[in-house]
Amino acid sequence: MTDIFRYGVEDGVAVILWDLPGASMNVLTRQGAAELGACVDRALADPEVKGAVIGSAKRDFAGGMDLKVLAAMKAEAGGNGAATIFGFVTDLHAILRKIERGGADPKTGKGGKPFAWACPGTAMGIGLEIGLACHRRFAADRPGAKIGLPEIKVGLFPGAGGTTRLVRMLGVFGAAPFLLEGKTPDPNGAKAGGLIDEVTEPDALLDAAKAWAREAGEDAAVKPWDRKGFKPPGGAPYTPAGFQTFLGAVALTHGKSKGAYPAPKAMLSAVYEGALVDFDTALRIEARWFTSVLMEPSAEAMIRTLFLNKQALEKGAARPEAPPAPTRRLGVLGAGMMGSGIAYVALLAGIDVVLIDRDAEAVARGRAAVEKLCDDAVKARRLDAEGRAATLARLTATEDYAALAGCDFVIEAVFEDPKVKAEALAKAAAAAPEAFIATNTSTLPVSGLAAASGRPEKFLGVHFFSPVHKMLLVEVIRGRETGPAAVAKALDFVRQLKKTPIVVNDARFFYANRCILPYVDEGLTMLTEGVAPALVENAAKMLGFPVGPLQLVDETSLELGLAIARATQAAMGADYRESPADALLAAMVETHGRKGRKNAKGVYDYDEKGKRLGFWPGLADLHPRAATQPPVAEAQDRLMLVQALEAVRALEQGVLEDPRQGDVGAVLGWGFAPWSGGPFGWLDRIGAAAAVRRAEALAARFGPRFDPPALLRETAAARGRFHRAAA
Repeated sequence: MTDIFRYGVEDGVAVILWDLPGASMNVLTRQGAAELGACVDRALADPEVKGAVIGSAKRDFAGGMDLKVLAAMKAEAGGNGAATIFGFVTDLHAILRKIERGGADPKTGKGGKPFAWACPGTAMGIGLEIGLACHRRFAADRPGAKIGLPEIKVGLFPGAGGTTRLVRMLGVFGAAPFLLEGKTPDPNGAKAGGLIDEVTEPDALLDAAKAWAREAGEDAAVKPWDRKGFKPPGGAPYTPAGFQTFLGAVALTHGKSKGAYPAPKAMLSAVYEGALVDFDTALRIEARWFTSVLMEPSAEAMIRTLFLNKQALEKGAARPEAPPAPTRRLGVLGAGMMGSGIAYVALLAGIDVVLIDRDAEAVARGRAAVEKLCDDAVKARRLDAEGRAATLARLTATEDYAALAGCDFVIEAVFEDPKVKAEALAKAAAAAPEAFIATNTSTLPVSGLAAASGRPEKFLGVHFFSPVHKMLLVEVIRGRETGPAAVAKALDFVRQLKKTPIVVNDARFFYANRCILPYVDEGLTMLTEGVAPALVENAAKMLGFPVGPLQLVDETSLELGLAIARATQAAMGADYRESPADALLAAMVETHGRKGRKNAKGVYDYDEKGKRLGFWPGLADLHPRAATQPPVAEAQDRLMLVQALEAVRALEQGVLEDPRQGDVGAVLGWGFAPWSGGPFGWLDRIGAAAAVRRAEALAARFGPRFDPPALLRETAAARGRFHRAAA
């Protein structure tokens, strides 16, 4: 009996069940890889075993590779990290190749034992790669289960044979959505896409897999690429059809990544080179490219931010010492887009929700919005009909604040007006006298709203990003008088929702918005200088930002941007630093009636369905295009530094207490150049001294917004880093 993989034989079938001790989800470790190999050897050596099944003793199959293992291996090996990682990867290839060969004679292909993969739920990364090495793949039809290869989203690509196998199974274009985009469909979608062979009822999964393994025979234990005459789907690169396929793949890769990420380019190289050679050589090529990506700074930064630090925050790294405080009954004030979104994710988490709004009509709209989100989840197979009914049964939608009685947590999400919020908070405090209370404001200082709650020590900000059900980040804002119990309550609530929290201290715009707003402002300012809007947008996208600053201001509303600028000016008075973007916003909104996507007129023009048609020609009338356009690199420096410098100021001023949270918040909250690991990761990458020099040069030309903060200068002088140790 092993510690991680259980082994048994049932009626001539070896059953290998993955069950990582002390974990709710299996992840592959060094010990786990060794044990899997030992179990496979045992099954192949036993003459009584006709076939084998690899499954899981848990609800899901696996969450992927434990990336801490790769980081530790790299650190332990010092200057020999590449060789160490390459050795580990090739050892893993050997184990999966042993499964794939099934003990068959390599010359004749005879005598092999078929392996079935039995996936009870979610299988990510190496979990699916194990499945791809098996000869038939079964998956349970379980709501919420996802199957895929999401490595590209953390700066890697499938390196345990998954890239080579999937392309040989599906062809380049068939594999592209799973490899290049990291799509993770449900079991039925995985079958339709060719990832798996059969979908069963959960209770029938193991029996179906065992029956197949028992009866399949040796011929089923030979993969297509191990048979003579195999031709890859779509053709080899040097054939007429294959040339077109690979040319299209290059265009698709660069179209998706805009050249900002090393992993897609390396993966495409592994696919192209691997297609020119035999399967085992292709695996070695894949291992070399995978190792090269893992040794690249981008992979280190993305793993640190999107895996290690994100996971630590989700497990409570920022949580104060306090007894566990799960939310049982949540009150949500305001049934608009944000309020209904918060209600929905809380309902999905099994929390009873009271949704409040000012009148019956608003309440009805809010309930309808929650119902639509549930309907969408049913269509996407994240919920079944029974789950939908159970979810909505936990919802109370009403105008009556008295329904908040018994709520242990209340979140206010009403109109962004201090007086409206204060009135709603006072009513909620009276109706739920024991509850912790939070505001979902995105711009108003939390400490200024705390008095209306009557219990500032139990009051804080919980800032969700829109759309709530899709965005992973939640910004927890600690007011001047917020107590540790309130922070612990909010963090426990975010964990219930399976989202990622960062904790920041109260200040105007908190952390995320104070960095996002300069990004938008800089893009608009460039327009006032005559910079071509296409240059602005593409400079941002080539950095890996999901949307350019001009599209972002259209999506969030030019009208809102103007309102924020004026409210900030009124609050700051003489301290307000006027921007050329302010006048541009005023002209577009007030003179030309261009409010953004919401009225189909913004920086872009839109059709009746909201599709972007191109830039509004009137931009050139407001600010004629300059005869000489700046280099793309200059525009990129402006867009990156204006955000990174603001992030450093937030750290310097104590709004942000930890650069790790700053990086996680930036990447998850507004998509800050994910390849960099976040603003602090980017500054570490280019070096603080280089950042100071670049900022000083920009400040001399474009103004004091680029003045390097004292903390950045100090870090440069000490030759230091914001992240003290590498991942």
